[in-house]
Amino acid sequence: MAFRLLGVSGALRRASTNSALIRAAGALAGEDVDFSIADIDLPLYNGDVEDRGYPDKVVAFVETLRAADAVVISTPEYNKGVSGVLKNALDWQSRFSPVPLSGKPVAIMSATGGYAGGQVSQFMLRQCLTPFAAKVISQPQVHVGSNETPGLFVDGELADERVRASIAKLLKALREIA
Repeated sequence: MAFRLLGVSGALRRASTNSALIRAAGALAGEDVDFSIADIDLPLYNGDVEDRGYPDKVVAFVETLRAADAVVISTPEYNKGVSGVLKNALDWQSRFSPVPLSGKPVAIMSATGGYAGGQVSQFMLRQCLTPFAAKVISQPQVHVGSNETPGLFVDGELADERVRASIAKLLKALREIA
């Protein structure tokens, strides 16, 4: 059976550099990996909605999380934090029992327009994952400051070999704990 890796981009924008990192992770994951990308364009969490029943898109997202052997998340940094859409997806999955991310190996990476490449959002994402007891790996860190280094992304795809090598190391570390 193939190793099932789920990619989650914390950005919805079509030209997102975080989505480009997730696509690069899929390309670098290896032939023995069944790679898919989660759809986190979900309705905002609302207890009243939950009381009426989970929306189909939320159920589909939770099922993809459950089916994955490991998860790689690429988070943008919005105002020194994770995106609302990513936090919303984490909140929705927390409403299921058992929590899909509980004990799940998770790798984190980020791309931002600034020099630091999302270091603050990665820190916040690690805190957001704590209640779920996900097995978040700490090294290697992959954070890309895309506006500071021209040529990292070409036509919406990751072109920098140094960053691709860092992602490959991150995925190797993720598989080792899975």
